[in-house]
Amino acid sequence: MNVCGLMNMQYAIEGDTVYVLEANPRASRTVPLVSKVCDINMVKIATEIITSSLTGNPSPVPQLKDREIGHYGVKEAVFPFNMFQEVDPVLGPEMRSSGEVLGISKSFGEAYYKAQEATKNPLPDHGTVLLSICDRDKPELVEIAKGFNELGFKVLATHKCCKLLAQEGVPCERIFKIYEGRPNIADEIANGEIQLIINTPAGKTSAHDDSYIRKAAIKHRVPYITTMAAAKASLEGIKAIKLNKNIEVKSLQAHHGDIK
Repeated sequence: MNVCGLMNMQYAIEGDTVYVLEANPRASRTVPLVSKVCDINMVKIATEIITSSLTGNPSPVPQLKDREIGHYGVKEAVFPFNMFQEVDPVLGPEMRSSGEVLGISKSFGEAYYKAQEATKNPLPDHGTVLLSICDRDKPELVEIAKGFNELGFKVLATHKCCKLLAQEGVPCERIFKIYEGRPNIADEIANGEIQLIINTPAGKTSAHDDSYIRKAAIKHRVPYITTMAAAKASLEGIKAIKLNKNIEVKSLQAHHGDIK
């Protein structure tokens, strides 16, 4: 594409096919975060590459070497959904984030936990987790439920999820969806009985709209997760915090001192 310097690529993956949504010849908002994690000034390097023909200075690329990073960096997007409580916060290809935050730690779990805390949507370390998973994601349901049970959480699940978990011997209690009776999910969220929500959208294949679950989570400030990948990462984050109550706080300079 004859781009010299930084280029921001946006991808979408469907099955085994990778689609390019955008290709912008500019730095993305992620670049300064990656620079901080790796201790590499990527904008400076890109500028030196772009201007090498004007300055006569050699390109810095040949001098770059592989580096061993002694920590994990987790970027998390910040969304403005709490300002628009009637908008379904389900993820999609649209650019909805209003910023990013960064969590850094020697362990992935703690770095992920820090990133969630920085979004003002911290993960709970105890309480009740609600599982309402679409059919597409059910093969991963048992693993997630077992993980939260092992961490001491009470597990609530909707009808099909609860039935599957019971068959696998995972302790759980059934909770009604809003059209099934009362007390239901909306009631329990409003009453402060649920501390974490994992709800993966079924999309057009569902006969019922579950967006009320996610909207209720925003209204009552309950952390909510809409992908199984994020659910697994949250498990690692909560486990890391429960094992180590004292969250490590270090400056960027101290982190980079660990780089070999």
